[in-house]
Amino acid sequence: MNTDVALYWAQEAMRLALMLTLPLLGAALLVGLVVSLLQAVTSIQEMTLSYVPKMLIVGFILLFLAPWMVQMLIDFTVNVFAFIPSVSQ
Repeated sequence: MNTDVALYWAQEAMRLALMLTLPLLGAALLVGLVVSLLQAVTSIQEMTLSYVPKMLIVGFILLFLAPWMVQMLIDFTVNVFAFIPSVSQ
């Protein structure tokens, strides 16, 4: 296995990690922004008010996207295992 192949698999792993985390992080960021704006408008400075909606939204999105995420992970793992025999050539 040469350097190009190792870099390819590292890039693919990072791309997959980014694809799997972006929906969750984006939703948490959007909800955090809305809650912060609401807190600034109403002058409510309760810390748990910012965490609970984020946890609920991230949990809901995680449940909704879990089949897609698992399928992406399975496809990547199958591709890695399929590539293993060609490493020794």
